[in-house]
Parts: sequence; C-alpha cells; structure tokens
Amino acid sequence: MTTSQIPATARYAGFPFPFPTDVYRYSTNVEPANRPVATPVGQWGDSIVAIDGEYDAELDERAAILAADPSRHAVLPHMRPAAWDACLTLLRELAAAYPDDCVLERLTDGRWHWRNRRRGTDLVFTYGDDATLPDEPLRWVSGQVQEDIVLLDQRDQLYGDAGVVTFAADWSFGFDVGMSFLEIHGPVPRIRQEGVITRAHEFLMRLQPHEPYRRTNWTLTIGRRMDVSTETYPEWGPDRELVKVVDDQTFGRLVHLRVEVQHLVRLPDSGAVMFLIRTYLMPLEVLATIEPWRERAAEVLAELPDDMAAYKGIDKYQARAASWLRSAGSGALLSPGGAR
Repeated sequence: MTTSQIPATARYAGFPFPFPTDVYRYSTNVEPANRPVATPVGQWGDSIVAIDGEYDAELDERAAILAADPSRHAVLPHMRPAAWDACLTLLRELAAAYPDDCVLERLTDGRWHWRNRRRGTDLVFTYGDDATLPDEPLRWVSGQVQEDIVLLDQRDQLYGDAGVVTFAADWSFGFDVGMSFLEIHGPVPRIRQEGVITRAHEFLMRLQPHEPYRRTNWTLTIGRRMDVSTETYPEWGPDRELVKVVDDQTFGRLVHLRVEVQHLVRLPDSGAVMFLIRTYLMPLEVLATIEPWRERAAEVLAELPDDMAAYKGIDKYQARAASWLRSAGSGALLSPGGAR
C-alpha cells in the first residue's frame, strides 16, 4: 500500500479481512481471542469488544431498530441470570480495552459504578437487581457495545434462548430464539455433510470460562446497510437485482464486503455461552486499493461454489464482483478520488 492510499483506508484500520487463502469453504475456523492481527492498513483482534468510528452511529441505529421491532430482543425466563452475567462480562471487557473512556468500579457496598464517557453514561447498579438498570440487562448493555449478542443455554445441547440482534445478515433472531444450535444452522449448505456443524457444536459444549475464542464469517452487502435481517428483506432484497445493471463505478461504491468477527465466550457465573457478532463493512472501491486483499477477494469470489453463493445471497452478482476486482488492479475502474 502506498502512502497516498492511507487516507482512503484510514477509516478501515481495524477491518478484519476474512480470507487466509484463495479458496473459501465453511469450517469451524476458530482461534484463541485477544490476539492482535496485523494487516496492510492497521490491526484488529486485540480485544473481545471493539469500538471504532462507527460507535455512536451504530448504537443509535440499534436503539431505533429495537424501538421499531421489539422481536430483535428476547430473554427467555430461565436466561435472566445469564443476561446479568453477560452484562457484567461485557462491561468488564469494555473497561479493560478502553480505560480512557470506560470505567467499571466495585463499590464498598457491593454495587457497581459504570461510566462510559463516549455515551455519557454514569450509573450505579446492583448485580442481579433489574430495578437498578434503565432496562433489561441484556438490552441495556447492547447500548454500550457494537456487537450483537446471542446467549446459548447448555442442556442436552445448546439453545439460543436470549439475545439482542439488530444487524443480522439475512436471518431472523426473533424466528430462531429458542431453537437449538443445530436447528439454527440447518439451512447452511454442506456443513452437515462435511461434519462442520457437529464439530462446532462439540467445541462449544467444551468451551471453558476465561478461554474465549473467535472466528470470522463473511458475505457481500449492497450499500452500507447494517440491518439486512429477514424482517427487512423488502427494503434491501431488490438491491440484489438493481446492482446488476449499474455502471462499474457505482458497482464498486455500492457492493460491500461484510465481515463478522464472532467471539465465543463461556460466561463464568451462569455457564451460558455468549456469542458476539461484530459487523464490519468495506466497499469494493476501497478494497480494490489494498492490493493483497483485492487479489485474494477476487480469487475467492471467482472460485466460490454455486450453492454457497446462493446461500449467501450473492449469486446474482458474485461473478461481476470477482471480475470487477480483477479489473480494478489496473486502476481503470476507480475515479481519482473514488475510494473514500
């Protein structure tokens, strides 16, 4: 990357590029968390929760989505202890990762004092007492972190029994709540035949407290749209057809590589598994200015099998995206100030 390209990509310094090779297949691809990953534009992965320049905008968007659609938040009755466990765990992670902005103190009377300077929050609460928070614990803490949150209860298997999910990628938390982990992932092609989902489930069942792991997932999204849940499909579904007929410059501006960093955390008190989903978006016009990423993404998209592309909802424009990235290597598709 040249010095002249740095201003265009500075906004994406923490972007987690998801492709380690030129071929992508579903896998558990888990690794220990809290290990920084250096990239051509910066670094990511040094903490379980991540705050960036989109913090206020995304939290404001989450609040608006929850107000309009309460089904994005659910806590089944038996998950109340896990919701409190997740709440305190996330506050601890924020305070550890961002001590200049977030402070969590245990008071002498056993209560907790939370301050988030970024959000203007100053609150004293009692762990386990809902009346000491402005909202249900899981919903309240979702206003402090950019991550979506799913809590898995472990019985005979894992069940998605609580969560706050406002930025789902073509799925519905409201539909899935209460389902088993295996049921939730049933529609994903190949993972049962290849044993991926079984291995993932067994791994999660063995997960230990204080040993968090992470993985990445990806798709393509049209426009800088965080909420592409099933509930809002009428708003964004037609874009998949529209993008096929736009000019090249518009195509590069509209089509985004969408990456999720998913953290897997065994909560220490309740024993539930906390599944965090942090979403990042990068338009192809910016991706094309980062040469190793441009080449790798083009190869992955060109080789991706049809059934996987169809499941991700990118089959209508997958080939064009690959071709666009390959052509962008010459700079012919980018305007002089196009990547911003």
